[in-house]
Amino acid sequence: MALGLMSGTSMDAIDLAILKTDGESILEFGPVGEAPFSPEERVLLREAMLDAKGIERRGDRSGIIAVAESILTEKHTRAVNEFLKAHNLRSQDIGVIGFHGQTVIHRPERGLTVQLGDGQKLADAIGAPVVYDFRADDMAAGGQGAPFAPAYHRALADMADLPRPLAVVNLGGVANATWIGEDGALLAFDTGPGNALIDDWMLRRTGAAMDKDGDSARSGVVSQLALEEMLRHPYFTAPAPKSLDRNAFSLQPVESLSVEDGAATLTAFTAAALAHAAKQFPASPKRWVLIGGGAHNPALVEVIRRVIQADIITGDEAGWRSEAIEAQAFAYLAVRSLYGLPLSFPGTTGVSAPQTGGILVKPRA
Repeated sequence: MALGLMSGTSMDAIDLAILKTDGESILEFGPVGEAPFSPEERVLLREAMLDAKGIERRGDRSGIIAVAESILTEKHTRAVNEFLKAHNLRSQDIGVIGFHGQTVIHRPERGLTVQLGDGQKLADAIGAPVVYDFRADDMAAGGQGAPFAPAYHRALADMADLPRPLAVVNLGGVANATWIGEDGALLAFDTGPGNALIDDWMLRRTGAAMDKDGDSARSGVVSQLALEEMLRHPYFTAPAPKSLDRNAFSLQPVESLSVEDGAATLTAFTAAALAHAAKQFPASPKRWVLIGGGAHNPALVEVIRRVIQADIITGDEAGWRSEAIEAQAFAYLAVRSLYGLPLSFPGTTGVSAPQTGGILVKPRA
């Protein structure tokens, strides 16, 4: 039994999920949960992200970044303890914890990615083995270090016996797509913004953490001029696989718009980026599955369906817990790491050969 922990680029909560797996097949889904970040914790993480722009080495920790890592690890510890208690589980029941940590900078062009979180401190506090720092080996071997969930997406597709080719789109802070071929071949890459720009826009203009249910976007009108400007970003013509930093795109093109028009334009931007991504798939998907937080934004899902014009379902409609898939993925990847199985592939991160990874730490007496 593995426990996966994920705090994504949306910075809304820590997701927790139990998964039973042999590192290849999904044997059983377990309980899932979340531990929302407080407004103060979100402010701290955003400050750490700003400071992280000055990081030159992966191990750099100073000032607010060190404070954020300590508080983040303590937050994960409390979240795990409360989750285990709520589900009548003990630390001895957990074979391994997959601890992703909080990404504060991801610059693959510099071979740099930093996820805050002290794996050894978490292992000591919980009393269970922890696998963390999943992305470092991939980047050291020439990969982009992201996306990392495609192997799990394929396992999910196998379990649900979904038609191939299949596209699984994770609408997190950054959106990414996994294309799964009829023979199980994988192509995966970040497609562009998911929720991050929309969330940042709403926070800046209204103080709200998100555009709840897409209400503002539905009330607005898309600025084609701003949308076309954003779509001229060179990332969209770069070949896959490829990955993005959360802050790769700017709100500047929508700054003059109303709250509603800005939200509508940024929502259209996420959908248009997916349409650009589809041009790089080796073959058209027979079905698309939308997962992640954005799959619960009806306005965003509606726009994606209109733009893509294909057979599109949500992860919930596929029988998955779409909000927990990233946490489940890192439970799955932790088990694969224990067994020395690859976590990333040439078609997912651009690494030269399938690459395992992660650092295993055990509780100290």
